[in-house]
Amino acid sequence: MDKKKSSVSRKSPYLITKKDLIADIVQKSPRAIELLAEYGLYCVSCPLNQFDNLETGSKIHGMTENETGDMIKEINLQLMKEAKDKSK
Repeated sequence: MDKKKSSVSRKSPYLITKKDLIADIVQKSPRAIELLAEYGLYCVSCPLNQFDNLETGSKIHGMTENETGDMIKEINLQLMKEAKDKSK
């Protein structure tokens, strides 16, 4: 039997989750930082970004769980689109 290759390639963009530490997002994806800022999350300069995950940071800024989920989906879609455009 042939094993199927993973559908995720090494060139896949970094995608964020609500459990990611904000400091990790800052380090791994500068573009995600810009997109988070569009939602009012200016986490780069916050000293707590080393300790808070995105879920906690969103709650602190008054976002609901649904708003946070929608934001993450939109940001990840944008990151995937941009990675695809770069690979052309």
